[in-house]
Amino acid sequence: MNNKPKYNLFKNSQYAIDGFMHAIKTEQSFRIEFIIALVAIPIIILTPFLLWQKIVLFVTYFIIMIVELLNSSIENTVDLVTQQIHPLAKSAKDIGACAVLFSVILHISCWVVFLL
Repeated sequence: MNNKPKYNLFKNSQYAIDGFMHAIKTEQSFRIEFIIALVAIPIIILTPFLLWQKIVLFVTYFIIMIVELLNSSIENTVDLVTQQIHPLAKSAKDIGACAVLFSVILHISCWVVFLL
């Protein structure tokens, strides 16, 4: 069984936009991170840091958002497979949350190092 559609740049771009809109509508954590990005990105641009430092801050913030999206997809997949409380389901969700936490720590650590 193959439910993978034939590749089409425009359709695939629409899938990505649909995923983004779904995440904004249904995932509170992603919505908060996106709103913070609307403030954080101009702050990063306006800081007196060197260009490479701004790039690091920009990339590490987007890593947070990427990892949050991946975590949400893991949670949705787990919920699709089972609604029961199961140790492996909990573990998958907890590990995804830990990945988000580590990405946030990475970004904050970059800010601390650059400010010092």
